[in-house]
Amino acid sequence: MCVCPGPRRIGIPVRSSSLPLFSDAMPAPTQLFFPLIRNCELSRIYGTACYCHHKHLCCSPPYIPQSHLRYTPHPAYATFYRPKDSWWQYTQGRRYASTPQKFYLTPPQVNSILKANEYSFKVPEFDGKNVSSVLGFDSNQLPANAPIEDRRSAATCLQTRGMLLGVFDGHAGCACSQAVSERLFYYIAVSLLPHETLLEIENAVESGRALLPILQWHKHPNDYFSKEASKLYFNSLRTYWQELIDLNTGESTDIDVKEALINAFKRLDNDISLEAQVGDPNSFLNYLVLRVAFSGATACVAHVDGVDLHVANTGDSRAMLGVQEEDGSWSAVTLSNDHNAQNEREVERLKLEHPKNEAKSVVKQDRLLGLLMPFRAFGDVKFKWSIDLQKRVIESGPDQLNDNEYTKFIPPNYYTPPYLTAEPEVTYHRLRPQDKFLVLATDGLWETMHRQDVVRIVGEHLTGMHHQQPIAVGGYKVTLGQMHGLLTERRAKMSSVFEDQNAATHLIRHAVGNNEFGAVDHERLSKMLSLPEELARMYRDDITIIVVQFNSHVVGACQNQE
Repeated sequence: MCVCPGPRRIGIPVRSSSLPLFSDAMPAPTQLFFPLIRNCELSRIYGTACYCHHKHLCCSPPYIPQSHLRYTPHPAYATFYRPKDSWWQYTQGRRYASTPQKFYLTPPQVNSILKANEYSFKVPEFDGKNVSSVLGFDSNQLPANAPIEDRRSAATCLQTRGMLLGVFDGHAGCACSQAVSERLFYYIAVSLLPHETLLEIENAVESGRALLPILQWHKHPNDYFSKEASKLYFNSLRTYWQELIDLNTGESTDIDVKEALINAFKRLDNDISLEAQVGDPNSFLNYLVLRVAFSGATACVAHVDGVDLHVANTGDSRAMLGVQEEDGSWSAVTLSNDHNAQNEREVERLKLEHPKNEAKSVVKQDRLLGLLMPFRAFGDVKFKWSIDLQKRVIESGPDQLNDNEYTKFIPPNYYTPPYLTAEPEVTYHRLRPQDKFLVLATDGLWETMHRQDVVRIVGEHLTGMHHQQPIAVGGYKVTLGQMHGLLTERRAKMSSVFEDQNAATHLIRHAVGNNEFGAVDHERLSKMLSLPEELARMYRDDITIIVVQFNSHVVGACQNQE
């Protein structure tokens, strides 16, 4: 018997983000919201979705629940979510074949998909300046949107100490997350530079000499930089460091990392806004900066320097510390807070920043102005600019912008902007020998897995040691044969060599393929990876993960020296 999860499912087969933000391929009202679908409540879907014994997905629900949309449509646009009669009649009259149909991917095919974007970097024990507290990191991405809206970055600071690592979750397209992933680390690195180094860099630019390298990037071949916008981005960055030179006379040599992170986040977001307002004579660049500004992105960035770990978070991605206890078990320490309606402090902050008569409208249906899920983000100028500024930029912009319904749409109850900020919340943690690793991940992971499971799976993978717990069946009726199968699977897992060398890949395998007993089910994993573009985003979000492994010996030595 086929069992479907009912109204939690999303069934209208539309491409959630295969269209760019400003596309002419669809009618304007349809463009308005379909590219913005994201942030499904996957934990509920994963926990309840079942598949029939005929080996095909049961997926023909009649509507899209608003809780599954990154943006909730204004009532005026509600009709655009109703399926056309022809499609509706087709789906209602559709009958599946009764003969069994197997379409599973083979294990090598599954591995090929999972490992396509994986990247690993091992840090040299001695980098010429100091012994690093970071052994290395693994990263990976699994797209659900087409193209993927997540981005990731990792780099070593060359003029100062430490490493920067970050994940970026885009919405309304990938333009903003792409720009932030390219630019933010430069803004942070410049903010951390001493006055003398800033002067040296500026003098080199003035005289036409080669610049000192600021960052050493660690990138997967698929992680690209926008060459067309490099000059524009450099000019904005140079203006920033020139202002830092003017503000700092060189008297103080102490750099506050927390302040540097906050200033870098806010300044980049300000530059994104300013570039869109000023425009560019080059039509391509002019269109690009507008796409960046009108789309949005959250960011979660870690700066590791010796035993000093700072996490700067804007939005709903997360940083989780993996701690190994004395008995070998694993515990999770959260180093970031989600900036959404589930965070009461964030809701209170928003209400205090606006008049009392907006208390009921500023956060509505757990969304900013009833539309946006994250309460902090880069870009998203529709929640930051005044109405007059929005109209002026749109009217003077390219036709693609002026003809797009989304850009012209003003959020309801939009009285006292800005409603959105990119200012990060910075958390400091002093590393200890028991702090073994850090997981940075977009919400696509945290929607499918509990933080304790994430830390346990990564910890067991990195150490090769499994801290066994009694098998829990969660209320399911399990036959003796099924229990024997679970025990056999556990024994095989312990005795076999891991097929994933990359910890992020191993975590994605569990996030997508775990069954109700917490074990990877190849059949389920194969089905989830076989979903076409039209359906993949309905079941899960893009997943981007960075796992940073710490050098416990170095951390312990630093503690002993003090």
